[in-house]
Amino acid sequence: MIVSPHALRPPAGPVPEAMAQHYQHVRALSVALAAPLSDADATAQSMPDASPAKWHLAHTTWFFETFVLRDYLPGYRLFDERWPFLFNSYYEAEGARHARPQRGLLTRPTLAQVLAYRAAVDEALLGALPMLTGRCGALIELGLHHEQQHQELLLTDIKHLFSCNPLGPVLWPPAAEAPEPLPEQPMRWHEGSVGLVEIGAGADGFAFDNEQPVHRQFLAPHALADRPVTNGEWSRFIADGGYATASLWLSDGWAWVKGGGTGEEIAHPLYWRRSESGWEQFTLAGWRLVDLAAPVSHISFYEADAFAAWAGARLPTEQEWEAAARNADPLAGIQLDTAGPVAPRAVAGQGDGLTSLFGNVWEWTGSAYRPYAGFRTAPGAVGEYNGKFMSGQFVLKGGSCATPRGHARATYRNFFYPHQRWQFTGLRLAKDL
Repeated sequence: MIVSPHALRPPAGPVPEAMAQHYQHVRALSVALAAPLSDADATAQSMPDASPAKWHLAHTTWFFETFVLRDYLPGYRLFDERWPFLFNSYYEAEGARHARPQRGLLTRPTLAQVLAYRAAVDEALLGALPMLTGRCGALIELGLHHEQQHQELLLTDIKHLFSCNPLGPVLWPPAAEAPEPLPEQPMRWHEGSVGLVEIGAGADGFAFDNEQPVHRQFLAPHALADRPVTNGEWSRFIADGGYATASLWLSDGWAWVKGGGTGEEIAHPLYWRRSESGWEQFTLAGWRLVDLAAPVSHISFYEADAFAAWAGARLPTEQEWEAAARNADPLAGIQLDTAGPVAPRAVAGQGDGLTSLFGNVWEWTGSAYRPYAGFRTAPGAVGEYNGKFMSGQFVLKGGSCATPRGHARATYRNFFYPHQRWQFTGLRLAKDL
């Protein structure tokens, strides 16, 4: 996932004490998420799309050291002048960098040294925070939201890494008493907003630049499903030959299902496997039986689009989804895959009669990730976050069980390439009226 900063604007006026508390909370959570990992766990890289946990911890620190301390604190000296080459992600303005697919080769610095790096940068930033808040408070806020996105990436990347291990290691054990499986609920339809609606983030609160500016969109009559598609529904799609029916798939999607030249055909969501007891899925708590009532996750855009065709429906547009979520509570979702039990379970998070809009799975939309009319690239190096990635990707909405609390909102625009599915990605159906 590529994070996308807002066009920097003056902060809403946070006092240094409040910002210090928020900074410490966000930074501490990253360390806590990585606490169960060994140095080997934190160093390995399972695929080019993923990064080692150690790299996430260092890169988010490099962000604060580079764009805040180096540029705004007179006399600051880098913790190690060699490390910017290692932990720059994709900032061309910051010069050469270590190749992304080779991040897992960085056995040094060690995890302990990276944690010492974090501590040193935190001490310097917090010590200068009263001065820095006035000079670059919006940039510090951006860095915290950037780190929250890397917290989600850290979890999803570790999950992929652990899934590759035949031992099925766990990040943390499941709850002592797993809840009884909920029965599948029938899908109901709710009419969406019609006519001109406002889309995008305004001037109140934080927003990334790709959420701006506020603009109006016309919505034709449509309906959205009241909940995401479940594992039970997905298992019926599999049983009905969904992965073997070419007419359901986009041309690129069908090529991807048939192996895309790799020779490995796709026949079920990522992390699923058959066992004597039925379908199992790999979670951060290890291999568990699939909860049929939980939202299906780890599916690609191609799979989501094919399922919608099979169901006689379609994917919602991002504007339809956002209009429906305007009155929803982003904090109503729960996080289960990352907290121990099997998988995210559908819970109330209502907006216009819809449930689970936030906190379970990122929901694919049928909208290409492109700029809104009036989009402006942020000045400086941080402007590289967004505009240059608006090609060939699709928008997801809502957040997942791995999204930090308070980080999701209706206007948020996540985005991935159509074949990617190692994130907690699912779908909600839509139809025309």
